Amino acid sequence: MELLMQYIWQHRLFPRSGLRTVDGERVEVIDRGCLNTASGPDFFNAKVKIGERMWAGDVEIHVKASDWHRHGHDGDSAYDSVILHVVDSSDARITRSNGETLPQMELPRSETLGESYRALSSLAPGPELPCSEVIGRTERLYLTDWLTALALERLHAKADRILNLNGHLGGDWTQTVLAVTARGLGFGTNSDPMERLGAGVPLMTLLKHSDNHLAVEALLFGQSGLLDRAPADDSYANALRAEHAFLCRKFSLSPLQGMVWKMSGMRPAGFPHRRIALLAAMIGRRFTIASQIAEADSAEAVGRLFDLPLSDYWQSRYTFGSPSAASVPKTLSAASVTSLTINVAAPLMLARSRACGACDATERAVALLETLPAERNTITRLFAKAGLRASDALESQALIELRRSYCEARKCLYCRVGHRLLAARLP
Repeated sequence: MELLMQYIWQHRLFPRSGLRTVDGERVEVIDRGCLNTASGPDFFNAKVKIGERMWAGDVEIHVKASDWHRHGHDGDSAYDSVILHVVDSSDARITRSNGETLPQMELPRSETLGESYRALSSLAPGPELPCSEVIGRTERLYLTDWLTALALERLHAKADRILNLNGHLGGDWTQTVLAVTARGLGFGTNSDPMERLGAGVPLMTLLKHSDNHLAVEALLFGQSGLLDRAPADDSYANALRAEHAFLCRKFSLSPLQGMVWKMSGMRPAGFPHRRIALLAAMIGRRFTIASQIAEADSAEAVGRLFDLPLSDYWQSRYTFGSPSAASVPKTLSAASVTSLTINVAAPLMLARSRACGACDATERAVALLETLPAERNTITRLFAKAGLRASDALESQALIELRRSYCEARKCLYCRVGHRLLAARLP
C-alpha cells in the first residue's frame, strides 16, 4: 500500500484542493519533489504551503503514522528535513529528532483505486494479464513509445551483460564473442553451460585446428563433459576421446568441472550436442562472426552466419550413438536463426560499438530487429490474447521485457498500461 501512496503522490492522483493536515490547516502542494529510491525520505525538494507558511524540504510517506516511530525516524536526524508526513491512517502524533511536532496529512484516495491496485499487484505474476481489459482498448499510439523504450531497455541490458562478460575475460573480444554465441545456442535451457564452454575453451587453440573438424569437436565435446556419456562402442566418440586426450596434454587443458546439461523433457532437436556441433562448424569457418555481423547489410545476411550444415556424423544424430530412425534436420529452424539474430547479433553489435567508442550502433540494432518477425512464445501469445500483438521482433522483445521486468516483478505502478488502468478508475 505504501508504494501505491507514493505513486498517488508522485503522479498527483489526489484532489488539488481541500487538502488539510490532521490539525485542520490548509495544505497546498506546490511541488511534490523528486522520488528517492535510496535511503532517506521518500521525496526530496518538495514545496508545500501549510496554512500561510511556505515550506521547502522533504516528504515522507507511510501507511500508518505510527510507522514513523516504528522505523526509528523520530531519532534519526536524516529525517529532520521532512516538512510533511503523508499517511493513510493518522494513528499517532510524530516528532522530529529534536522533539518538534511534524505536520501530518492523511492522503485522500478513492477506494476503487486501492481495489484496482490490489487486483493488479496480486494477479500480475499469474497466467493471465490483469490489465487485459485495458490493453485491448488502448490506442496503439499511446503504447508505441513505451514499447520502444522497453525494447531499448532490454537491448541495452543485453549489451551491458556482454560488456561485463568481456571484463571477466580480460577484454578479449574474440573469446567474448565465442562465449556470447555459445550462450545464444543454449536457447535458454542450456545457456549457462554453453556460455561456460564458450568462455572456457581458448578460441586461439580452437582456431589452430579450424581445418580439422575432429579436433575442434574433440575440444568442445571433451571440455563439455558430454563426451564422457557417449557409448563405449561408438567409433566416432572414441576418436574424439583420443583426440581430446592428446590435445589436453599438448595445451595443458583440464576438462571443465560442474557442467550441468539439461535434456529431460526436451525435444531431441534441442539437445546440446547439436548446438555444440554447430559451434564447431562456425569455428571451422574461422569464427569471424563479429566482423561479419558488422558488415552484414540485412537480417538475411546475419541469419546466414548461423545457418550452417553440421559435420557428417551429426547429420543423422541428436546425441552420440546410433543414427536416429527419424529424419534429422540438417540446419537450425528459421525461428532458431531469428532467435540468434535477436539475442546474439543485435546485442553484440551494440556492445562492440560501445566498447570501441565507435559510432553508436543502437539505430542499426533497432533497424535489424524491426526487420525480423515477432517471436512466438508463451509471453507474446499472452499479450496477443489480450489484444496487443507484436508486429516485429523489436515489439516482441518489448513485450518480453514488459512481462519479465514489470508484470512478474509486480511493478504495475510503473507500467504505462497499469497507470492508465488506475487513472481511469479515479472518481
